[in-house]
Amino acid sequence: MTHPQHFCFILVPEFSHLAFSCAVEPLRIANWVSGEELYRWSFASEDGAQAVCSNGSVTLVHGGLTDLPKCDQIFVLSGIHMRDHVSRPLLAALRRERARGTAIGALCSGAWLLAEAGFLNGMQAAIHWEYHDAFMEAFPDVNLVRSVFVADEKHMTASGGTATADLMLHLIERDHGQDLSIAVADQMVYNAVRNATADQRVSLQSRNGMRNAHLAKAIQIMADRINDPISPAVIAEQIGISTRQLERLFGKYLNASPKKYFMELRLDRARNLLLQTESSVTDVAFACGFESPGHFSRVYRAAFGVTPMQQRSRLD
Repeated sequence: MTHPQHFCFILVPEFSHLAFSCAVEPLRIANWVSGEELYRWSFASEDGAQAVCSNGSVTLVHGGLTDLPKCDQIFVLSGIHMRDHVSRPLLAALRRERARGTAIGALCSGAWLLAEAGFLNGMQAAIHWEYHDAFMEAFPDVNLVRSVFVADEKHMTASGGTATADLMLHLIERDHGQDLSIAVADQMVYNAVRNATADQRVSLQSRNGMRNAHLAKAIQIMADRINDPISPAVIAEQIGISTRQLERLFGKYLNASPKKYFMELRLDRARNLLLQTESSVTDVAFACGFESPGHFSRVYRAAFGVTPMQQRSRLD
């Protein structure tokens, strides 16, 4: 590198402060450890004055979206309620910068904004796991992955939180070598650096202290068949064990029957879709494998204490 790389962070209202720190601090530490100005950074927001993150902290910015500085890399950083902050000025700025040839990426829920701008069609992308269900419904042409980050596409994306640090350490290693990347991680007291292929969520096996391949495969089958559920007997047949064995595995490790666990998966997906998308209750019901909206409503109320319509009205 013959000149400092300039990263510009577009801070969207209610952005993640954790992801913000994990983006900027590795760059600062890289400069400090190396004794050189390897990186520069600036912040921008729609009003050009400040940005308020989801924990209420206020960050002063260097400018607005109409006068973004010439830079090597732009990262869009958002957090909760990102759909409420998809604005014409933001989309226009992103499209303008893409036309200028600026590299554009996204952090935390920022991939949603890039997808809204039409940047991610046909590409792999990462977004915080909480938004996966809604994202897949809204942007079927994007190849959403569960990795902590995606760095080998035209538009880099990181799933947020400490995954942002993983991406930054990856970029530092790519541009300035592994030794510097390790030194930065050491300064951060960050000894669990992940590569791009790592899954966001702790694996089922780790969460439940188990290593049972049959159970993991059964749950994967359930996750793949949310919209078209199959019986425990069919699942057991597919993984080569008896239905009784399957019942015992779920009881031992998850304290639930296969049928109950499968229903919980479907209801969790339904709740995400109700809260994160504008799909009708009927569409949500069918997307989660319920035979009718009425049946869906009864089961949903039994599980969550409110009907699907009442759940959605709480957002208003």
